[in-house]
Amino acid sequence: MKKEILASESFSSGKRHYFLDFKLAENKSNYVQFTRSEQQEDGSYKRWSFVVFENQFEDFISAFASLFRSVAYQGKGFVTIKQLHEELKGGGGIKAMSAESRPREKMAASGRAEMENRELLAMLIGSGSPNESALKLAEKILDGAGGSLKNLASMSQTDLCKFKGMGMAKSSTVMAAMELALRLSAATPVRYKTVYLYKKAGRPTGFFDLGN
Repeated sequence: MKKEILASESFSSGKRHYFLDFKLAENKSNYVQFTRSEQQEDGSYKRWSFVVFENQFEDFISAFASLFRSVAYQGKGFVTIKQLHEELKGGGGIKAMSAESRPREKMAASGRAEMENRELLAMLIGSGSPNESALKLAEKILDGAGGSLKNLASMSQTDLCKFKGMGMAKSSTVMAAMELALRLSAATPVRYKTVYLYKKAGRPTGFFDLGN
């Protein structure tokens, strides 16, 4: 079967070498081949390989992410693989912040009304990049929207993905939240309250309505 390598990555540790190849099979389906090559005492190399087919990508990635969360952060609550990477690098991500300053912990302690726009957006984004926290990324996106939630709600997926660290998944989450907010606003009836105008004598001379 003719196979074409579309992309390849590799790394080494001593006499062990690892190869990750993204390949195209003859039937035009994609798969990833993982190969470990280890140098033997006689100078030869022994190889082990396994493949993950295209229809298994989502399950494989999900299982891999869950494995890291379960083992490395058991009992510490939800954390993404990118946040794990930030912490291992000793970076300045959300995990490096004091507990009371982290968006999730702050909401649990103070309630959602006390949250800043950037903190709420950071919670939607979930994770930043190895060099930038979700909070910093949220600040950049809000700055790009001129600090306006209305402008943020009108951003397209292409607009959001222009920010480094924002992909299809994160931008879709933000857009879904914005759309829900717009639908809630459209479905909420406008309430009015009557404001009376008084003379010095205390009698009302008229009234007008203000939208609540």
